[in-house]
Amino acid sequence: MPNLKDLKNRIESVKSTRKITKAMQMVAAAKLRRAQEAAEMSRPYAERFTAVMAGLASAAAGSDSAPKLLSGTGSDQTHLLVVMTAERGLCGGFNTNIAKLAKAKAAELIAAGKTVKILTVGKKGRDQMKRDFEAHFVGHVDMTEVKRMSYADAQGVAKDVLGRFDAGEFDVATIFFSKFQNVVTQIPTAQQIIPFAIPEDYEGSDTLYDYEPDEEAILADLLPRGVATAIFSGLLENGASEQGARMSAMDNATRNAGDMIDQLTIQFNRSRQAVITNELIEIISGAEAL
Repeated sequence: MPNLKDLKNRIESVKSTRKITKAMQMVAAAKLRRAQEAAEMSRPYAERFTAVMAGLASAAAGSDSAPKLLSGTGSDQTHLLVVMTAERGLCGGFNTNIAKLAKAKAAELIAAGKTVKILTVGKKGRDQMKRDFEAHFVGHVDMTEVKRMSYADAQGVAKDVLGRFDAGEFDVATIFFSKFQNVVTQIPTAQQIIPFAIPEDYEGSDTLYDYEPDEEAILADLLPRGVATAIFSGLLENGASEQGARMSAMDNATRNAGDMIDQLTIQFNRSRQAVITNELIEIISGAEAL
């Protein structure tokens, strides 16, 4: 049984930890507001951009002159998995859930006889993916110095992916990120970005458009931007999801620290009372012996 000094030291240690977790919770709450606004503001543009490209892709599908980013290479043998996570931890299961989805996809492709290549964005995803799929790694994009996510950062990742595609390194590219729903819920998501896939819920448009130049020429310009837009949208969703998960995790940690302090305080008081009782018994016993 720990003595009074050990219990007192432990209580002070847990109180210090609670101060840290409370501060981290408040910082995450402040960052969450900005990150959530950025993610929500990007959604209408990304959805409309995807709808426009889906309409163009539907018109150009099957054409011999369709861009390679739309028609693909004619094979799906080699897959590039772009796993986007955070640079830091202490955010609950945020990083783990994205890595878990990517690992399941990689294992499924390998079991089907496909070649898997992994590109990570974010240190935590790299660390987790390397444990099981180190032999499949082809690169890592370091975002440590990025303070606030911008479209230029997404363009850097997109340039890397498009360069690999032009070099014939893969046939299909899929990004993995966490879509922000609320502070408690973040949904791990996989989205194919190369070749462009028409969304399953796309119902087409009743309006007819005449394009100048033709659909293929417009798509040749829009598709690379679509890759960067999808990556940027995923990074913004990740930013909001990370702060939401960290806020929730630190709130739980603060509560758990409070519960532990209460339990240790009760144990401390009981131990102190026992010590006092023993001392009184010794004094009374000594007095009676006289």
